[in-house]
Amino acid sequence: MLIQGKKALIFGVANDRSIAYAIARELKNNGASIALSYGSEVLRKRVEPIHQRLEGDFLFQCDVTDDEAIARSAELVAEKWGCFDILVHSVAFANRDDLKGRYVDTSRQGFHLALDISAYSLVALCQAYEKLLNDNGSVMAMTYYGAQKVVSNYNVMGVAKAALEASVRYLAMDLGERGIRVNAISAGPLKTLAASGISGFRSILATIAERAPLRRNITQEDVGKTGLFLASELSRSITGEVFFVDAGYNIMGI
Repeated sequence: MLIQGKKALIFGVANDRSIAYAIARELKNNGASIALSYGSEVLRKRVEPIHQRLEGDFLFQCDVTDDEAIARSAELVAEKWGCFDILVHSVAFANRDDLKGRYVDTSRQGFHLALDISAYSLVALCQAYEKLLNDNGSVMAMTYYGAQKVVSNYNVMGVAKAALEASVRYLAMDLGERGIRVNAISAGPLKTLAASGISGFRSILATIAERAPLRRNITQEDVGKTGLFLASELSRSITGEVFFVDAGYNIMGI
């Protein structure tokens, strides 16, 4: 097994159709111990059955907008595991109103919210968990094509994902002296809870299937296996990169 004996923290499992779930499942199936976070008691009800299905070591609460809550979660992880090897960041949010219409109409509050939850949270988690991450560990974050190109109805989330991708590069530099790799996965569209907030999502799926070089949409398994690769020694010399898992759509021009 590729990651036998490794320990992985997974932030952002929403349900069994989420990208974080796909990665958690691959990590577990390849020998890792996993622990899942949840942001609120409401979300705990969704995550707990997944935790049981995947036979996770423990569940823990972590509100990524609250530095004290993040610090408490780090203390809990230290108590349970001592240290760990893999951190998966799959956390993003923007107000629905800021995902439609014109980007120029984005509210200040909406901008702050999207950037805080979707981008700064990665920095905050690395800051709090740095001392618990083993040397030669792996951090991975989830991004999207809209970080680099204009995608209708993505708006402020595209800007937040661009900030996330830049953060990946700077964190890779900061943590690299200990051999810790930091990368991002830019997955093509999947029918996830997050995607439900994007207007016209079905037409996006149809366009990908028609225009991508592989002439299809991607699957959960595609993303999960990329996460496994980034968590394993197979990617030991790769850091600061964005990996497109989108059937090749990102290479296409007009």
